[in-house]
Amino acid sequence: AEVAAEQLRLYRRDPDGWRGCRSTGEVAVSWRPSAEFAGNLYKGEGIVPASPQNVWECIKPVAGGLRTKWDQNVKDFEVIEAISDTVSICRTTTPSACMRIISPREFVDVVVMKQYEDGTMLSAATNVEHPLCPPQPNLVRGFNYPCGCFCIPVPG
Repeated sequence: AEVAAEQLRLYRRDPDGWRGCRSTGEVAVSWRPSAEFAGNLYKGEGIVPASPQNVWECIKPVAGGLRTKWDQNVKDFEVIEAISDTVSICRTTTPSACMRIISPREFVDVVVMKQYEDGTMLSAATNVEHPLCPPQPNLVRGFNYPCGCFCIPVPG
């Protein structure tokens, strides 16, 4: 989990190579080639007119949290094992997509939540196997490289 958090911190601090691919008045999505796997990294950025604490409540990875209520790509989220107050093993399931052409998925990740001195909040995750969470027969087991969300306070 700490390795994933550090990798995300490095992505955030390295502005080189990101290319814009989609933008609305609210969100900008960029990409760049990954140094870890044959594919691309993607990041979405936007400013939400709310306090960082309220935004964090919507995105933080906790069982019974708000993410499953607003994010159509998250069907269920459960904590398999709490390692500490900030680190846990979690299972996320996603619904089928594209008229069921894409099968439902499950992801098992080690997740860390951090808060930094400047008020920035981070959830970072990466793939892990866990004996209490074997693959389910009706789901495709997905694999996450280091990924996550930053909630960064902005003035005003």
